[in-house]
Amino acid sequence: MSALPSIRSAVLLVAAVAVVTVTSGGVVFLVRDDLFTGTAQPQQTRRAPEPQARPEPLERLIPEQVKDFGRGGPGITPTPPRVLAIARATVPKQARHALGRLKHVQKVAVVDAGAIKISGTGLNVLAVTPADFRAWTPKPVADEPAVWSALSRGELVADTAAARRLGMVLGADYQVDGGPRLRLAASAGLGLKGIDGIVSAETGKALGVAPGVAVLLHGKEGKVGTAGVAKLLGKGAQVIGLGGSRTPAPQEQQVASVGRPGSYLDLYKQAATRCPGLSWTVLAAIGQVESGHGRNNGPSSAGALGPMQFMPATWRAYGVDGDADGKKDIWSPYDAVPGAANYLCANGAGKGGEKLRKAIWFYNHSWDYVNKVMGYAEAYARAYT
Repeated sequence: MSALPSIRSAVLLVAAVAVVTVTSGGVVFLVRDDLFTGTAQPQQTRRAPEPQARPEPLERLIPEQVKDFGRGGPGITPTPPRVLAIARATVPKQARHALGRLKHVQKVAVVDAGAIKISGTGLNVLAVTPADFRAWTPKPVADEPAVWSALSRGELVADTAAARRLGMVLGADYQVDGGPRLRLAASAGLGLKGIDGIVSAETGKALGVAPGVAVLLHGKEGKVGTAGVAKLLGKGAQVIGLGGSRTPAPQEQQVASVGRPGSYLDLYKQAATRCPGLSWTVLAAIGQVESGHGRNNGPSSAGALGPMQFMPATWRAYGVDGDADGKKDIWSPYDAVPGAANYLCANGAGKGGEKLRKAIWFYNHSWDYVNKVMGYAEAYARAYT
């Protein structure tokens, strides 16, 4: 497994906001390097398809009717924050109600917040409930499914300027000092001064951020004042008016992500990151052998379904919601390919060698099948290096 990328040395500049760091309470972080250590049950025996003459190209686009699945639904009307405040402790319910009664305030949100360190460099993050927080972001961010899928998967969405300043790489895993790993899944102009990124509320708990200390208020632009907010939150609270903040630079308006890939090549590469040590070429080889990368999704004569040809019982145990659309869909490549990575990893595929061969045997217990998959994997490695 390659070393985790480090953040380029930089001085953390916080524009008028210094987020509270939780140091009390003896927070214990659980680092799960051995996420998959058990042995899964094999799928039912299925006859392996006949090998093809050569591995198919993987740049083929995923069909639009699949790629756009889950993007529908009503649009979000942005309610941009006019004031951002950080309290010294959890904001009590009475104070929240009082904030909502302040003149010109139309909407209030209270979320978790804290400072984390990666390679000794500090990042200020908000920990939010994705469905509730979407309206607080600029419209290009609110309308981008990849951002909200990433949060639902427990990944990090960085502010564009912060990611650029710190030299962070999309798709890379970063080890939080004293805590879990975070995958940088997207970057976007969040429009929140002093905030370097957002994570889900659940991920925030794992990181040990402070509960209920960040306050966002919305109202008519230029009308929501800071004095009343500071008075209600008490001594030590830091309050900044966001008002009609500057128009983001063009590069900051764009949302960059490693969310839903457009091609099978990108999908196999992304899914393989779920299992450290597993080469994406193995997933590509299985995808070719099983369905020709989604061209023949079954059902097979044995009842296997979808682009990775899962038996339904195996899918119930190891299927995943890879694109965080709320469904574990055996027919969707966005779920099936990471589901295959999950299943292989549960059988030790990330350890390589004979463990990898055995994991592939569990996928379809035939040694001829294993040899075929390994042959295609080697061919893909040669073709894409």
